[in-house]
Amino acid sequence: MSTAADLIARSNRLGSDPRNTNFAGGNTSAKGTEIDPVTGEPVELLWVKGSGGDLGTLKESGLAVLRLDRLRSLVNVYPGLDREDEMVAAFDYTLHGKGGAAPSIDTAMHGLVDAAHVDHLHPDSGIAFATAADGEALTATAFGGRVAWVDWRRPGFQLGLDIAAIKAANPDAIGVILGGHGITAWGETSQEAETNSLWIIETAEKFIAAEGRESPFGTVLDGYTALPEAERLAKAAALAPSIRGLVSTDRAQVGHFTDVPVVTDFLASSEHPRLGGLGTSCPDHFLRTKVKPLVLDLPATATVEESLARLTELHEQYRLDYAAYYDAHKVEGSPEMRGADPAIVLIPGVGMFSYGANKQTARVAGEFYINAINVMRGAEAISTYSPISDAEKFAIEYWSLEEAKLQRMPAPKPLAGRIALVTGAASGIGKAIATRLAAEGACVVIADLDLAKAQEAAAEIGGTDVAIGVQANVTSEDDVQASVDAAVLAFGGLDLVVNNAGLSLSKSLLDTTVADWDLQHNVMAKGSFLVSRAAAKVLIDQKLGGDIIYISSKNSVFAGPNNIAYSATKADQAHQVRLLAAELGEYGVKVNGINPDGVVRGSGIFAGGWGAKRAAVYGVDEQDLGKYYAQRTLLKREVLPENVANAVFVLCTSDLSHTTGLHIPVDAGVAAAFLR
Repeated sequence: MSTAADLIARSNRLGSDPRNTNFAGGNTSAKGTEIDPVTGEPVELLWVKGSGGDLGTLKESGLAVLRLDRLRSLVNVYPGLDREDEMVAAFDYTLHGKGGAAPSIDTAMHGLVDAAHVDHLHPDSGIAFATAADGEALTATAFGGRVAWVDWRRPGFQLGLDIAAIKAANPDAIGVILGGHGITAWGETSQEAETNSLWIIETAEKFIAAEGRESPFGTVLDGYTALPEAERLAKAAALAPSIRGLVSTDRAQVGHFTDVPVVTDFLASSEHPRLGGLGTSCPDHFLRTKVKPLVLDLPATATVEESLARLTELHEQYRLDYAAYYDAHKVEGSPEMRGADPAIVLIPGVGMFSYGANKQTARVAGEFYINAINVMRGAEAISTYSPISDAEKFAIEYWSLEEAKLQRMPAPKPLAGRIALVTGAASGIGKAIATRLAAEGACVVIADLDLAKAQEAAAEIGGTDVAIGVQANVTSEDDVQASVDAAVLAFGGLDLVVNNAGLSLSKSLLDTTVADWDLQHNVMAKGSFLVSRAAAKVLIDQKLGGDIIYISSKNSVFAGPNNIAYSATKADQAHQVRLLAAELGEYGVKVNGINPDGVVRGSGIFAGGWGAKRAAVYGVDEQDLGKYYAQRTLLKREVLPENVANAVFVLCTSDLSHTTGLHIPVDAGVAAAFLR
């Protein structure tokens, strides 16, 4: 196995276990020799995980490759702490060939430490020692001299020099605890480095378990324990829209909710207000969670109304506190404040809401705060939790290198940060709409009568950070509310609703039964009303505006034969658009409709018998129905699901920010259906 392949295998093993490190946290390296293709001579190289990668999923493309001799020669030109940031740019002059991924700030640690293989990780147990008030003494006690202590220093070239010097002075050491940060271990073989890393982690865990206090978070507070599951989720769903609105004061955020016991138990403890106020310590943690969370200081028994009123007050104070933190520590050249809203909101008895620019970022922020809770538990068990200072946190949060990393991120897609619910989305038009919205950056909830098909469609679109499938019979008030609740719990809220669910009965007036009429109207007229009503409550609570879009039909204005129930209910939907546009405009909610012609290809409605009946009405073969529809249009084009999806996308972009109450024909030109 090549050096790089061996390193990737070790990295994937270490990174796949959350006990060892968090997502995208830590880095690993290996040194080896290859033939320089220019000189034909052997050259010593360093392979190290590049900036922004994740150990658990690391591939060769994620490695930076540097010439070791040139990297070590940087020691001779290192200008000191005041010009530390210049060293990252200097790494570019040490790259071998094209160099692979961009070198991270931790590259010096890996290159300067005199060991063939180095692991830098962020295990909860290791950070517990790193953040303990007497962490240095505890390190000596727990590890028996095999692990040294390094005082907190911001990651960079000097930290690499520090660790290299400590290793040289402690030949029996297999690694170090990095104060306030994490661990670093090494070995002369890849297996030895991995073994040493795991030994440090496991030894720390065993020491905390054996020597730690039984109740490190103190006593359980009356009224703060987790609510029963159904009550807990109902309260979370009721709070979620308003909380999202608060934390989106500076920019729209996507949310993630978790109510795992590690969170609810922490919030039930007497020490949670003190510990929450201290914030996180490991840079990987607070870069994603911000320096501290917003913690509701009310018991689980507080009503939703009481909780929201207090959260509004606390959010205002949080923003003032964050601005004061920024003003207290900014220096000449500091980047502008990126936003004063919290990334973590903790609700006793309910759980944790975490936020980010997209679902993955929000979810990972929550995972990192769970890491932080575990760290606090370990540190409090063996000592007192003592994170790095706010000044040091600010120096990393507003580090020019961190700012440069943010600036390198690709521009967000048009619908990034928006959350959509599409009904009847497991096939046909609905699926095409959901697919297009997700492709443009939205998170999508696919609601359909068939749960298995909804989940299958969601899986095709992407993982659960992009789309989820839920079961919903739109004629059921409970089902509709459950689907909206699922959206706000999965992604934090709701911005865009597409009323697409429907069915078609092609019968003459005399053949249409009362049951036919009721079924048609229950699904589309009543169903659209129920979905819009449940969604509007969320949109109003969020105070972020939004879009409701109806997939109506040209039949809402075109009178055709043998179509009384279907066309009448489409006319009902068309007027709902106008009525809701008038009512919801004051909340910034736009309501628009789309009038397609018959969409035959990929349609569940047409495949379910509607196509055969309409073909019989027009005297054509069912397989030619799409062509027939096309030939009766002005443009002679068949309307496809993707054409309708395109119109939905345009309606919910900023380009049509001033358009509401509109019906857009997507019918290739049917003169009889022109809007008058």
